[in-house]
Amino acid sequence: MITTLDHTIKEYIQHALEEAKQTNQSVIVSRIKEVDAIDPLHFFASGEEIYLGERFFWSTPTADFTMVGLGNEFVLENENRTPERFQKIEKEWKRFNKKVIADHKKQVGTGPLLFGGFSFDPMKEKDVLWEAFAEAKFVLPTNMLTVFKDKTYITINKLITPMDNLDTCIKHFEQVGEQEFTLFPYQIDCEKGNEFASIELKTTEWVEAVQRATADIRASEIDKVVLAREVHLEFTEKIDPYQVVGRLQKEQPTSFIFEFENGLQHFVGATPERLIKKEENQVLSTCLAGSIKRGKTKSEDKLLGNELLHDDKNLIEHDIVVKMIKDAFEHCCFEVSAPEAPALLKTNNIQHLYTPVKGFAKNGHTLLSMVERLHPTPALGGFPKEKAIEKIRELEPMHRGWYAAPVGWIDHEDNGEFVVAIRSGLIEGNRAALFAGCGIVEESDPESEYFETKMKLKPMLSALGGVENE
Repeated sequence: MITTLDHTIKEYIQHALEEAKQTNQSVIVSRIKEVDAIDPLHFFASGEEIYLGERFFWSTPTADFTMVGLGNEFVLENENRTPERFQKIEKEWKRFNKKVIADHKKQVGTGPLLFGGFSFDPMKEKDVLWEAFAEAKFVLPTNMLTVFKDKTYITINKLITPMDNLDTCIKHFEQVGEQEFTLFPYQIDCEKGNEFASIELKTTEWVEAVQRATADIRASEIDKVVLAREVHLEFTEKIDPYQVVGRLQKEQPTSFIFEFENGLQHFVGATPERLIKKEENQVLSTCLAGSIKRGKTKSEDKLLGNELLHDDKNLIEHDIVVKMIKDAFEHCCFEVSAPEAPALLKTNNIQHLYTPVKGFAKNGHTLLSMVERLHPTPALGGFPKEKAIEKIRELEPMHRGWYAAPVGWIDHEDNGEFVVAIRSGLIEGNRAALFAGCGIVEESDPESEYFETKMKLKPMLSALGGVENE
């Protein structure tokens, strides 16, 4: 870790402070340091005493890129129930001048960046479960660990205001750098024994919503709508968030793992669905729609996969998503490309139809502007987009909060990545709320859709210790 600051760095901080005073505008200073290897989950746990309620965890499939944030150096929130939340977060982020101190070439996921997410639909009235979550919330971490390509980096961020003094700013970097993190020597507990009671909320109303939706589709009011339901669990013991994240990493290696602390609540999940990734002007999205269970043997698994690849209902559902994402990319990008037919993406519990879409961002099209254009894709909302959102407000017997919404990160150079927060749950103490949905088209059968949601709940149930992973 950093123990002292050399003269050049102190001068750098002084210049930033002078700029803040002259412009009457806060400046973000970030120092990046390569360090010896640190286990990201241990680093996350080590921040509990000082930073409880102000942490995040993020890892990509196969855990080749991981970020952990400790402490909220500052927070950008938008509580307004308006569609302009994407622009407002972007505008506020651009308002800060950002300075980076690094003794090497800056790596992806280091330096000043925001991590956070949005609600699914700001126009739907909140319920008590999501009361503490803003319609948009992003944090600049005080401390951040980044593991990328077998190298480990620590970023220390400081928001320098016109009211700060030089000694205070210097001490921030020295004290934070000197902190001894107690890396908890625990192991992930593979024994699933935390007993719980389960309540399925408004199941009858959800089945009726599916029936009404299929009737509306047959009447040509809409092509597709996604309807979700929720299950509440109460465990006999407090849920350990580190065990949950650790199990998700072990059991769902092909998924993105995220954990966002909001006070005493943890929004956590393992989603296979990337909404968008932007690196310089290269842009990638993932069409994921249509699913079937995994087989218990290799031959059964292959048969099920082939069945999915040739199932008309699922292919129609998938094609709707591909068309929408390609249309959105055509507006924002050039050289848009996608395979002609879907492949299979397999998670531990589920097989999905999968089609990647690639392009290069046109000038003036930022990451958050593309997030706004893509959300919600037909895989999580329906088609046409606005009619589907209205239908969800009308029929769905729950409030989604951040479920099925964009969660991710954006740096000061407009690089970043957002996923769709499915296969997720909201945890507090010994209680958890889990969510799952499915795409409703003309051929949908309510009973089949209900069992599909039960299948989609398994990853989080297993990570919570509630069931053995099948």
